[in-house]
Amino acid sequence: MTTLLIWLIALLFIAIGLAGLVFPALPGPLLLFAGLWMAAWAEGFVFVGLYTLIILGVLAGLASLADFVAGALGARRSGASSRSVWGATIGAVIGLFFGLPGLLLGPFIGAVIGELSQQWNLAAAGRAGWGATIGMALGIAAKLAFGITMVGLFLGVRFL
Repeated sequence: MTTLLIWLIALLFIAIGLAGLVFPALPGPLLLFAGLWMAAWAEGFVFVGLYTLIILGVLAGLASLADFVAGALGARRSGASSRSVWGATIGAVIGLFFGLPGLLLGPFIGAVIGELSQQWNLAAAGRAGWGATIGMALGIAAKLAFGITMVGLFLGVRFL
């Protein structure tokens, strides 16, 4: 592969990875890591080496873990069932097709439907919806923080 082609693929992975930090349907941290690894490879690992790539890999793993843990903890702390957590995840994916309102309302509606499928208690379903939505928002914030840290570390090592 030519260096230019590797760079183009790396930039594509980085762009999709950054989008995936916000959109739950994309494995953002892993795609971001793959793009940064390819960028290092394009330069023969001269500037960004193994030590930095290991740190970037750990950060990508922590970002993925934080996303799952935040969503589950948000729902669990509000007393949600596992169906509610699944509902919130499915609602977030479906919400992608409806823009920003879908991203905000999708997890809530999905969690409420999931909780109502387990028990017909509207108050508990509402709490589960809010808990899942707040948990997913915290997960996205954590992924963004880790993702920005990854890009900053890469650029710092590469250019400083």
